[in-house]
Amino acid sequence: MKQGIHPDYHPVVFRDISADFAFLTRSTITSEKTVEWPDGNTYPVVDVDVSSASHPFSTGRSRVLDTAGRVEKFRRRYGITAPEETR
Repeated sequence: MKQGIHPDYHPVVFRDISADFAFLTRSTITSEKTVEWPDGNTYPVVDVDVSSASHPFSTGRSRVLDTAGRVEKFRRRYGITAPEETR
């Protein structure tokens, strides 16, 4: 790598507040907030909205989407009727 052109790459804690989950990794992101990690060191902390601990795909808790309701709402809004063979 060329010297002097890359951003600082350092340990950072990412914390998912909604799932009470945090992990230590390396990143170029910076933060004014810090947290003391169990190893006794203090690291910058970045709060995130979604992580693997709270994402529906990773946790298996998915939402059921009402796709039939969406189609009917679209048809009502734009006045599109169903073809004769589906009635």
